[in-house]
Amino acid sequence: MTWLLYGANGYTGTLVARRAVARGERPVLAGRSAGPVSRLAAELGLEHRVFDLTDPRAAEAGLAGVEAVAHCAGPFSATAAPMVRACLATGVHYLDVTGEIEVFEQLHAMSEQARDAGVVLLPGAGFDVVPTDCLALLLARALPGADRLDLAFLPGGGMSPGTARTALEGIRAGGRERVGGRITAVPVGGRRIRADFPDGPRTVSSVPWGDVSTAYHSTGIPDITTYTAVPRAAVRLQGLLRPAPVQALARAAVSRFLPGPGERRRSRTRTQVWGRASRADGRTATASLTGPDPYDLTADSVVRAVTRLRDLEPGTLTPSRAFGPRYVAELDGVRLTEPAAGA
Repeated sequence: MTWLLYGANGYTGTLVARRAVARGERPVLAGRSAGPVSRLAAELGLEHRVFDLTDPRAAEAGLAGVEAVAHCAGPFSATAAPMVRACLATGVHYLDVTGEIEVFEQLHAMSEQARDAGVVLLPGAGFDVVPTDCLALLLARALPGADRLDLAFLPGGGMSPGTARTALEGIRAGGRERVGGRITAVPVGGRRIRADFPDGPRTVSSVPWGDVSTAYHSTGIPDITTYTAVPRAAVRLQGLLRPAPVQALARAAVSRFLPGPGERRRSRTRTQVWGRASRADGRTATASLTGPDPYDLTADSVVRAVTRLRDLEPGTLTPSRAFGPRYVAELDGVRLTEPAAGA
């Protein structure tokens, strides 16, 4: 299968390219920056292309001869729509690693267009949101009739520049939860719970994570909140980061001074995910998992998933709906604890 990796010269894209070659894949590397893309392609012995997504004709031409795209160039609020339009125009399957709620919702609204074009759209094929999405569907199946879902994660390991820029955008947008089936604006950190992670319980705070969108599409559960460990000071300071001039300065600082975690740090990082489904009669089900560093998990998942896209029914899918809720357990270094019922 011939597939193209866009954003190959970015932090995540480079990890995906190296993982692909290690597994015998030969993706076409692509991006908008000729120098970095060509240097990585020469190092790995791969074909490369250079095109900018702001030029629709160039984007469509850049997809010539490929069956699928692994899109790793964020922020996806700016880049997902033009790449998806190019894929729909050319009949190319699409995968990305977004964690942005609005992008998930936008692409799910395009499901009918994708079906008509014979194209699979699979947003969120990395750490955002594979582990949490798979837990969500496992829990929904373990507790039929669940009406509430809480999902928490501890990523560790540090951020890449792209992730940090997206996080800054998220701070400006504020918090989100799914309430009664509808995405609702709420304060970041407005809800706190105790999550029983594999390494022990931790207090976590509500944050806007992709599952506010995707877990609903996977499970139909109407009330969904996502959490991670957030220092109280960070919650109090979020208002200072919302003004546009401050955002611009912060993004510039991220690009200049945040290189992303190195291989040694990633190798020492473990992630943890926990979830709980509940229903009105008081019954609950919980599950958890541990895994490698989020970026290593992402690279692993992207390489596995992109080669399977042509085997799926066209339309917009979540990872668990595409590959089943135990897909996450196929990834290297993941240990899944099956759902357990409780009162």
